[in-house]
Amino acid sequence: MSDPSQNEKALAALREEIDAIDTRILALLNDRTKRTSEVGRLKAEGGATPFVPARELEIFERLERANPGPFPTAAIRAVYREIISASIALQRGVSVAYLGPPATYTHQAAIQQFGQMAELRPAATTDAIFAQVESGQAEFGVVPVENSNEGVVSHTLDLFVESPLTIAAEIHVPIHHNLLSKSGDLRAIRAVYSHPQALAQCRGWLELNLPNVPQQTTHSTAQAAELAARTEEIAAIASPIAADLYGLRVVNEGIEDHADNTTRFLVISKTAPKPSSRDITSILFSIKRDVVGALYKALEPFCQNGVNLRRIESRPTRVRAWEYVFFCDFEGHLDDAKVSAAIGALRPRCDFVKVLGSYPQAEGTR
Repeated sequence: MSDPSQNEKALAALREEIDAIDTRILALLNDRTKRTSEVGRLKAEGGATPFVPARELEIFERLERANPGPFPTAAIRAVYREIISASIALQRGVSVAYLGPPATYTHQAAIQQFGQMAELRPAATTDAIFAQVESGQAEFGVVPVENSNEGVVSHTLDLFVESPLTIAAEIHVPIHHNLLSKSGDLRAIRAVYSHPQALAQCRGWLELNLPNVPQQTTHSTAQAAELAARTEEIAAIASPIAADLYGLRVVNEGIEDHADNTTRFLVISKTAPKPSSRDITSILFSIKRDVVGALYKALEPFCQNGVNLRRIESRPTRVRAWEYVFFCDFEGHLDDAKVSAAIGALRPRCDFVKVLGSYPQAEGTR
């Protein structure tokens, strides 16, 4: 049996060593910050943005490859995301519009991409996010575009048709929904509020557990939490952090119908990012009407040039009935020879082609 006094001495010695290491880490962080501040000064002189997705990806991947352990490789990005966020904030900071209020999944995505030190600005609608970035009120915007189970967010795709903005990055956020209410009592619930996507992602659970309770849509899951905080009869489907923020109790955790539920978000900007080690490109195009095989001919250049398509969606143009615009993601950067050749061959085969951006793939999509 070990001697308690010896254990205490060993613990005290280890804590002293940890304190000394922390002091060294702090000194190194300050040394790093001095250098990033100089980088920021040089960027500012050239009119460049401090947010460079390709450079961040390079930092993350280099450190993940170099990590000998036992510090978990999976934690490196979270740690360095905040280090980079603090560095950018000291340079001049970035303003980011997101679908608010705070505690939405878009808010979570914005923090995941830009860190806690960014100037995060809630917007009431996706339209307002695009408007803020287009007008210069915000340098970047974060918008939802696709869910792994419910498919595309149609309105976001529609906004890209007319918007001059480019895509600067993508973010993948695991979505875990909680049922929240003021009382925490399932029997007291008379209505369930949430964003339409969240309601759809919890459809099975709601049909089984609250089959006769009406559902009401809101602009965001956080708005639903705000409303639920006003009365015990309303429940909200929202993120786990919404419970603490709005003073709600958890009725049930993890009520999403699929455990692998993930939403893809896009970062929108006026500025196109530089190429990274692994990019994807998004475009939209409309095919010639009444031409046999028009869609086949539009997609043929990608196969001929060895460009791998990742996704294609169609949306009505809202100009003429039964006329569509296609949204397409594929691997590679616009500067790549094979990508450039594919798009060059695509243009004469279509009525309209618009490049939305080339940007780094999100973590976990290799």
